[in-house]
Amino acid sequence: MARKKSLKPIKNASTRQTKVAIYLRVSTSYQVDKDSLPMQRKDLIAYCSLILGTDNYEIFEDAGYSGKNTDRPAFQNMMHKIRNGEFTHVLVWKIDRISRNLLDFAEMYEELQSLRVTFVSKNEQFDTSTAIGEAMLKIILVFAELERNMTSERVTATMISRANNGLWNGGRIPFGYDYDPDSMTFSIREDEASVCRMLKDDYIKNRSLTRTARMLNTSGHLTRAGAEWTPATVWIIASSPFYAGIYRYNRYKGTEHRTVNPEDEWVMIPNHHPAIFTLEEHERMLSILEENSRQKNSVGKQCKRTNIHIFSGIVFCGKCGNKLTATPGRKHADGYRTSVYSCPLKRKTNECNNPAVNDLIIGEFVINYILNMLNAKKTFSKIHTPEELERRLLRGSTFSDISHIEQDGLNDFFNLLSRYGSDNSFVFSIKKPRKKRAAVNPELSALRKDKEKQERAMQRLQDLYLYSDNAISEKDFILRKTDISKRLDDINAQLGMITRSADSVLSDEEFIRQASHLLIQKELQNKEYIYFKNLVANVSPEILKTYMDTILDSVYMVDGRVSSIVFKNGLTHKFKYSQKTGRN
Repeated sequence: MARKKSLKPIKNASTRQTKVAIYLRVSTSYQVDKDSLPMQRKDLIAYCSLILGTDNYEIFEDAGYSGKNTDRPAFQNMMHKIRNGEFTHVLVWKIDRISRNLLDFAEMYEELQSLRVTFVSKNEQFDTSTAIGEAMLKIILVFAELERNMTSERVTATMISRANNGLWNGGRIPFGYDYDPDSMTFSIREDEASVCRMLKDDYIKNRSLTRTARMLNTSGHLTRAGAEWTPATVWIIASSPFYAGIYRYNRYKGTEHRTVNPEDEWVMIPNHHPAIFTLEEHERMLSILEENSRQKNSVGKQCKRTNIHIFSGIVFCGKCGNKLTATPGRKHADGYRTSVYSCPLKRKTNECNNPAVNDLIIGEFVINYILNMLNAKKTFSKIHTPEELERRLLRGSTFSDISHIEQDGLNDFFNLLSRYGSDNSFVFSIKKPRKKRAAVNPELSALRKDKEKQERAMQRLQDLYLYSDNAISEKDFILRKTDISKRLDDINAQLGMITRSADSVLSDEEFIRQASHLLIQKELQNKEYIYFKNLVANVSPEILKTYMDTILDSVYMVDGRVSSIVFKNGLTHKFKYSQKTGRN
């Protein structure tokens, strides 16, 4: 559905001075490195001068952004200026440079028409002022979207074929293992494997994810990421067939909102790599997990709440800095039992006067502040200043007694949304540097050289057909072009499979973490306010705790109110309250 906009009056077309917005985009670092942007820039500047007859232009560049959506900083900046009446034309290299999504393009094109801005694609050469030109433009975009979907299907098929041949398709290396990319083999990492065996022995003995996690933490063992063990991370190892030497692939469909494929579609390769657990031990743990799951489902939701303090470990005293201690609170009439967080210095010596606070106060504040952050992210294109962002973040009665957010943290969040506010970027994510490969992948290098060769052949073929005195026939041109295009499609499919980043194929550990995000975000979707008690009734405390532990570093409490929130990515928001008395 097209966005409603308040449009400024447009000058008569005959009196408007021609000014061109040149838009450039490449989606991968490889394209940037190959000087795709400079080439596009040079060609489009020449087109402005020679064809459109003007040197009055402004260039907008998005390097390394996908065309699947329009949440790109340069694109949004360009559209903002177009809406202000600054341009008469939009010029792109190809249609798919500005959008690969039909709905996004249709919305944008409709808006350009309403603003009487001419859209020009240099390489497709469409006159969008005519009905046939407009129709052809939309037809081309349909085929561009079809091509993208077909490429995705080819990549998936190639990866399944590789998995059937026992080849690793990438992703985070499981805890307890090392991977050699040259020999494409796994080996046991003994320092981590010993922890896996401790985990296995304890879980089979005690049959409790929570107790096993506590045992590992008490023993001083950490995950590979340097974090404490949780029931979720214990579950990953206890349930994964990888530790029994079995390579499993294609269990899930997609990387977002993943669903489980039918078992006959799974790729299962036994004896694929050295095993840390025997098959019998793996099946024993699966049996315990299944049995515990049935028992939990049979006793109802209230039982799940036992001894799970959602904010344990991340709530601190804002006066003395001590970590608050969590204890079970009173049981409400509806069966809900609160968690109470109190300063240990107050309990032991009474040297701190910070009062205890329950999870309803903390949870109501934190979850609604996160909700406001996510809603601000979705509508960030309409937010132009940190002050506007602050008003969005403090929406709701929960924040009525807050006078302002400290400027440094507010500015940091504004800049974060300006840089990473796309559908594929999570506002709380931790940006980690990519590890350099020890050596160039020879298969990747050969494919890239072959691609360059085929692209040169395509350009020579087109030049021969269009400009040569000894031009080839149309039939020969089509046949040879079809052969080259098919070869390029095959190469691109293989490149897409090989260069897919490690982060795009999730490990079990990362899947559990993202699953918690998906479950919580489903509850937050299209909401303006969340009642924390209702959220706990709909989402298990384990999932909520995993979610909070993933994105929150610490929450500081002063006199029964949240004084600051520190996120795992370093973002810190400090709250200044008005002088009126707040909650105690």
